[in-house]
Amino acid sequence: MTYQKTKEAVARLTPEQFRVTQQNGTERAGTGALLHEDRPGIYVDIVSGEPLFASSAKFESHCGWPSFTKPIEPAHVQELRDMSHSMIRTEVRSIHGDSHLGHVFTDGPRDRGGLRYCINSAALRFVPREQMEAEGYGAYLDQVEERP
Repeated sequence: MTYQKTKEAVARLTPEQFRVTQQNGTERAGTGALLHEDRPGIYVDIVSGEPLFASSAKFESHCGWPSFTKPIEPAHVQELRDMSHSMIRTEVRSIHGDSHLGHVFTDGPRDRGGLRYCINSAALRFVPREQMEAEGYGAYLDQVEERP
């Protein structure tokens, strides 16, 4: 599967998705559509479709945004120094989509590596486990928990 940013994909973004992914925006805390998504599946870049995070890495951080302990495919995530808003943070961007996703912090669960990838829902599309194979993400099924 080829993952890339196209003019057509960018044109399909909602104003909020465009503001977040293309203009380095942040959705208001607690408002993201995927904040409380708890089904098994993967989260892919809204622009390029590249796999970013698995539901098995998602956890409730109470920060107001979906949080993950690690990327599903580390090569698809770039970490950059961000000195905006009078803070020094680490920005997270998708490689192929060049989408602003959010930030990574070191206050995640210690028993799972200690990282918290704090990600905007507007930058993601959720693919439920039962649709992963049909949508070309079958190679990642082993990283997604099965329904009990």
